[in-house]
Amino acid sequence: MRIHFIAIGGAIMHSLAIELKKMGHIVTGSDDLIYEPAKSNLLKYNLLPNKEGWHADNIHVNIDLVILGMHAKLDNLELLLTQRMNIPIMSFPEYIFQYSKHKKRIVIAGSHGKTTITSMILHVLHDNNIKVDYLLGAKIDSTHNLVSLENNDVIVIEGDEYFSSALDKRSKFTHYNPDVLVVSGVEWDHVNVFPTLELYQDTFRNIL
Repeated sequence: MRIHFIAIGGAIMHSLAIELKKMGHIVTGSDDLIYEPAKSNLLKYNLLPNKEGWHADNIHVNIDLVILGMHAKLDNLELLLTQRMNIPIMSFPEYIFQYSKHKKRIVIAGSHGKTTITSMILHVLHDNNIKVDYLLGAKIDSTHNLVSLENNDVIVIEGDEYFSSALDKRSKFTHYNPDVLVVSGVEWDHVNVFPTLELYQDTFRNIL
């Protein structure tokens, strides 16, 4: 597939872009600002955009899928062109679910400690010679990338309650439909997205 990432510079977005290129997809991307370590990581895999910003020539009819990053706004030039051309659009959690819908999905959610718990689960599975795919929210010492998609039967996903994209205000973890769900605890967070405690708690209730 030919896949374009709008807002490729995000931690998970650039990690997913790298993984999809390693899988054989043709991957391009754009962003207005890309910071380290994403910049060096993308450069290593020849995925760093030639110029910063959003450009009409990045979007064309040969693109099979656009993956929309969280900080791209509704008036983003490339998003508007993608919609006009009727090119399929997904957020990264939507893509991860489509990729993993026939796998066993272990999802770790909660206000705090998600990466630590996810790394513990990965460690136990590794020690028992169980190979898994994974998606992490932050880098841990035992991994080279935040995303690993190697066609294993199980995927371990760190689930984030923040919204998915400008087109989809649902929490990212609502897309994953977990077979096994671990919730570390719920303490009101992201008040810009969840202005009341009840709204914050409701997004967790939706996945139970």
